[in-house]
Amino acid sequence: MTTLTIASGADTSETRERTQASAQTNKKNRVQLDFAPRAMERLNTLKAKTEAASYAEVVKNALRLYEALIEETEDGKQFLVRDKAGTLSPLRLFL
Repeated sequence: MTTLTIASGADTSETRERTQASAQTNKKNRVQLDFAPRAMERLNTLKAKTEAASYAEVVKNALRLYEALIEETEDGKQFLVRDKAGTLSPLRLFL
């Protein structure tokens, strides 16, 4: 939300330009998603496990992680998982 305070004697055109620039940097886009029941269960589970305040927080965090995984994979890196016995195996991503 943008708040505008105009001091007495301020140049309103300059203030308006600063407010418009601030509004553009704070602009948000609304996205509507349709989830199948199973996907909604997964979203609810992740929200609870991560103690996220909202579904939006879960989705934003998931996007950050997804982006990081893709960038690392594009750089030729490999993700490994270790089982209980200590054996390492590649984590198969993006099949």
